[in-house]
Amino acid sequence: MDPLLLVGIFIILFAVFTVLKAVRIVPQARAQNVERLGRYHRTLKPGLNFVIPYIDRVYPKLDLREQVVSFRPQPVITEDNLVVEIDTVLYFQITDPRAAAYEIANYIQGVEQLTVTTLRNVVGSMDLEKTLTSRDTINSQLRGVLDEATGKWGLRVNRVEIKAIDPPKTIKDAMEKQMRAERDKRAAILNAEGQRQSQILTAEGDKQSRILRAEGTRAAAILEAEGQSRAIDQVFQAVHRNDPDPKLLAYQYLQVLPQLAQGEGNTFWVIPSEVTSALQGVSKAFTEALPRSEATRDEVPETSEMDEAVAKASEAAAEAVADAQEAESPNGPRQITQGVQEPSPFPDLDRDREASEADR
Repeated sequence: MDPLLLVGIFIILFAVFTVLKAVRIVPQARAQNVERLGRYHRTLKPGLNFVIPYIDRVYPKLDLREQVVSFRPQPVITEDNLVVEIDTVLYFQITDPRAAAYEIANYIQGVEQLTVTTLRNVVGSMDLEKTLTSRDTINSQLRGVLDEATGKWGLRVNRVEIKAIDPPKTIKDAMEKQMRAERDKRAAILNAEGQRQSQILTAEGDKQSRILRAEGTRAAAILEAEGQSRAIDQVFQAVHRNDPDPKLLAYQYLQVLPQLAQGEGNTFWVIPSEVTSALQGVSKAFTEALPRSEATRDEVPETSEMDEAVAKASEAAAEAVADAQEAESPNGPRQITQGVQEPSPFPDLDRDREASEADR
């Protein structure tokens, strides 16, 4: 092969390789640092860039997007001397590619170690209970310290999150027992409160029912008393309006007498002194001829039937008088008090009767 041809081919390949090295295409949200003869020269922007081959040195791409780094759990001692394992997650972003490349050798390792030391300082001033309930406070303090420290590294810490806080197993068991006791306490309180409300409502219901029942009984008694009052008043008005004669009073005496001996074991009962005169008045009433009313004038029974009825009534009255006189004797089967003046059930009628007899 011709040596000149080989040299030409080599020159062509070298020129193509040189052109390719002079052209650099940077993707979006990426950056590359360029050193010229060992010194920082510039940072390539996203898009098409040209460099001088064999003079400019282009470093690997730096990602300008927000990055998420999860660190392994770190043992941290709290204020009450308990060791807890804390797992953190860091969100950061490169804002200055030059500082990220030249201010620190490995910014990921630097951020991790800074997070661990800051976390120990923050959690070391808290007890276990406050550590478990103050995640937001720990996150804000970590973010403030890390953002201030990593600013010169060309980094911006956006968020720091505590993913997990794991206390020792013995502490976990004690916390579970405490939570169980607290739940049992709340359940007992709620149960007692429910029983209290139930008893209060039951007592209120009983109170209202008794009040309503008492009001009903009172209203019924009032209505019954008013009814009896009206009935007595009507009877009293009817008696005074009809002006009863002594014959009616004698008949009333005879109706009351059987009621005096109705009780079981009655061995002593009182007969008023007016019984004899009342029986005589009834006998006289049956023997005398009564005036006929307009309704009975047309229907007059035969003389024999009327005489027979009058005779039977006379016999009954005579027997009643004889029984009363026998009861008044000291040898009778019952002990009877003679001459005891019982108050009349109709004093006003008796006074009217006496006044009418005096007028006669």
